[in-house]
Amino acid sequence: MKGGKSKTESKRADAKLAVNKKGAATKTRKPAGKGKAAKDPNKPKRPPSAFFVFMEEFRKVFNKEHPDNKAVSAVGKAAGAKWKTMSDAEKAPYVAKSEKRKVEYEKNMRAYNKKQVGSSLVMCSCL
Repeated sequence: MKGGKSKTESKRADAKLAVNKKGAATKTRKPAGKGKAAKDPNKPKRPPSAFFVFMEEFRKVFNKEHPDNKAVSAVGKAAGAKWKTMSDAEKAPYVAKSEKRKVEYEKNMRAYNKKQVGSSLVMCSCL
């Protein structure tokens, strides 16, 4: 048989596939009893980076220029390309807005953490 696979080659390929399928199935299983802790809905959200502050404004302009565009990925790709070509001076207003939001977030987190500590102390004093 010229050009054909030998029987040993096909057996090896089948064995490799069987091992991969078996290994992949065991990786996707989660251990019982372990899960993520529930998120607190009152916790402040993290502030956006300078790029995401830029994206807020860029998205509005892009959607006006391309009203027939329905792909979110197209907006992201266009914004990423524009962000890479911008100089530091052009990025400065977005960085400043991002820093301002970061300071506000840190202030909110301090207040949130004080509230958490205060409520846990109240719970402990009842016991």
